[in-house]
Amino acid sequence: MDQYLEFAANHSLLMAALLFSFFLLVFTELRRKASGLINVEPQDAVKLINNDALVLDLRSVDAFAKGHIVNAKNIPFDELDAKSDKLTDFRNKAIVAVCDAGTVSTRAVDKLRKSGFESVYGLKGGIAGWTQANLPLVTARKTKKKS
Repeated sequence: MDQYLEFAANHSLLMAALLFSFFLLVFTELRRKASGLINVEPQDAVKLINNDALVLDLRSVDAFAKGHIVNAKNIPFDELDAKSDKLTDFRNKAIVAVCDAGTVSTRAVDKLRKSGFESVYGLKGGIAGWTQANLPLVTARKTKKKS
């Protein structure tokens, strides 16, 4: 124990950085919990989708066409405020917001919760997390029929 105290006394700058990092980590976690933003893992999102949740894809139309989750509704994040009236029917349903990497969906979840939607979740890792979990995407590519 004396060695730890001696180290702390001799390396005050390192100890200050360690304490700062610790408190910053605790503060961010507490703020995240208090704000009620909930990011779900891809497997948990599948459970929500199987229980009739709406998948709200916040990516651009081009990115959506390249691959999206089955039955996803595409409303780009930039147009979310203008097209929020399309979501009023889903006010009592669970909504899973999806973006490229999970950062934009967090802002969308916050925005939707402030406008009265209760069960809104963000997909942790976004579409990248979804594909990393080896879950399927629907593509707009046409396949040739066998004759």
